Amino acid sequence: MLDQISSVFFDEANELLDNLEGYLLTLETEPANQEVIGAVFRAMHTIKGSSGMFGFTDIQNFTHEMESAFDMVRNGSVPVTKDLITITLQARDHIRDMLGTDITPELQAQSQKLIESLHTYIAANGKSVSSPPAADTVQTGTTEPPKQTVDPTAATWRIIFRPSREVMKNGTRPELLVKELTEMGMSTVVAFPENLPALSDMDPELCYFSWDIILTTGKTENDIKDVFIFLDPDSKITVEKINYTTEPHHKIGEILIDRKTITREELDRIINEQKKIGEMLVEKKVVTPLEVKSALAEQTHLKKISDMQQKTAASAQGSPEAAAQQTIRVNSEKLDQLVDLVGEMVTFNARLAQIAAETQNQQLTSLSELNERLVFGLRDTAMDMRMLPIGTIFSRFRRLVHDLANQLGKNIELVTEGAETELDKTVIEKLNDPLIHLIRNSCDHGIELPDIRKAAGKDPQGIVTLSAKHAGGFVLITISDDGGGLNKDAIKAKALEKGLIQPTDNPSDDEIYQMIFLPGFSTNKVITEVSGRGVGMDVVRKDIGSLGGTVSIETNPGHGSSFILKIPLTLAIIDGMLVQIGAHLFVIPLSNIEECVEFDNDAGADTLCSHLTVRGTYLPCINMHTYFELTDPLPEMRQVVVVNDQDSKIGIVVDSVIGNHQTVIKPIGELYKYIAGISGATILGDGSIALILDILKLSQIIRKLDQEEK
Repeated sequence: MLDQISSVFFDEANELLDNLEGYLLTLETEPANQEVIGAVFRAMHTIKGSSGMFGFTDIQNFTHEMESAFDMVRNGSVPVTKDLITITLQARDHIRDMLGTDITPELQAQSQKLIESLHTYIAANGKSVSSPPAADTVQTGTTEPPKQTVDPTAATWRIIFRPSREVMKNGTRPELLVKELTEMGMSTVVAFPENLPALSDMDPELCYFSWDIILTTGKTENDIKDVFIFLDPDSKITVEKINYTTEPHHKIGEILIDRKTITREELDRIINEQKKIGEMLVEKKVVTPLEVKSALAEQTHLKKISDMQQKTAASAQGSPEAAAQQTIRVNSEKLDQLVDLVGEMVTFNARLAQIAAETQNQQLTSLSELNERLVFGLRDTAMDMRMLPIGTIFSRFRRLVHDLANQLGKNIELVTEGAETELDKTVIEKLNDPLIHLIRNSCDHGIELPDIRKAAGKDPQGIVTLSAKHAGGFVLITISDDGGGLNKDAIKAKALEKGLIQPTDNPSDDEIYQMIFLPGFSTNKVITEVSGRGVGMDVVRKDIGSLGGTVSIETNPGHGSSFILKIPLTLAIIDGMLVQIGAHLFVIPLSNIEECVEFDNDAGADTLCSHLTVRGTYLPCINMHTYFELTDPLPEMRQVVVVNDQDSKIGIVVDSVIGNHQTVIKPIGELYKYIAGISGATILGDGSIALILDILKLSQIIRKLDQEEK
């Protein structure tokens, strides 16, 4: 059980650290953004509280220093500069290093070094901000922050916070929790002193106050309770939703009954004495003066909310209400199991449809069609659950570019576009390494040093753009920069040096550019920590190829380069075209297919490579019957499936086209692993196996053959 709890802590801490990195990089470009500053502070505060709860005192103590620094930033007494961002990023990395490992003397020394750097920064920059510190909204007594606005559809909550006397000894600052609540919306706060001793007898480590907070906010109950997630077990917190109407009067007696401070019987008995309700309740010692004060504060708060809602009701009519988004965490392995089960159901449905067709049973056919609609609906829902916005990995590259720019002495900004574009989570996981290599390549080889850019009439700050967009059944991911572009002459000279081409060869520009993807190929003369070994770009092409994708290059000398990745949306279930070659069945991904035309055997019955002219376009074709060395007799007329491999088309010559097929992709075994032209397999309705053709590999084969013939 303890291991499970610790695992939850590590997961949440790592998620907070990921978010923290994004906040800090945003703060570097928007140093006055109070919302981001508050987010950094809350992330530090949460990590400190959770680490203290689970006994990670070294992390707690270190994070407390960072939290205190950003409390001063939040109050306006310490400015945000590049130096502070650098120190905090290093602190964030250090916290991650301390998670889940024994604290060694080296880690302790690093903690002390970072704390000293932070103290030095605060000493040198403290109180240098001209604007006065922001006033604290948490005060003793009733407060109503000025100029607050509220969503008329927001809920009002009564929060009764009774911290334990020793709550501050574990690092929790209850007044900051109250302040965090007031930042969620319109609030009214009443503070209760609990048996305040004489000033000389006060212990600064003990808490002598409790609070009632009336909060009107669009946040949910869970959001409010999350503020107190690391509260010690002896502290008490009650969160109640206040159900009220927009009537202008909210009687104090009804409020006290709703709070369960008094009963209806007690109220009726006292009202009969014909005195002011508040005075009577205090006289009878049913409630304390502070409890009446708190109820009066709630009464005032509710009246103000009612007035605001009535004023805005007319203008709000007809406006669409944003549906509350509710999410839950699901283990990715369970999601994979769900998709596997859906895949089995798709296969079962194909079998059911086949039996219905063979038996000509009308009732079974109707059931098969109904089952098909249900299964396909379930399939689409399950696949949507696996789809994630590609921005989940885009955000982590901001830190990469930030560090590379500092390391290379360059000024580089990363711009992202289309972060909301969705892609299968399995594909996203495998994109991380290729994108890292391409971004490093753009920063190192593409973007010039500031002096060189300035001399060329460019902005000293270089731009690396990472964008994504849908294109049919694919996603196009483009990594571009506004640097100097690829040096064709340098690449060609390196190819000559390595013997990849001969002096008499005359390769095209595209062929020259594609050489950078060869293993060990690099034009850098000096090996650095960033590049020079030639082990990056070949990994990119290999990894993208394993996803069934392609990489293409566009470059403009002096103005920059673009690397375009074409990635399939999913690797689990695809739409395919079932074809027959000899006595065997194969599947061609439907997203690659352009059209089907007839093939005359006289055009090349036994040759591996043949050519057709389709709609005035020269089309190289690969004869699959010959490619697989099949001995089955050829039909009188065959079909050519015209497919695209991103920028051009080729023809796949098959014996016949059977029709569409929902394809559940299964991995192939060792027997087929090294057979070029096969990317996977699927199970058909009758239980037989159909292999899935690898269009990218077949395209490379036919183009090589076509080039040799020329």
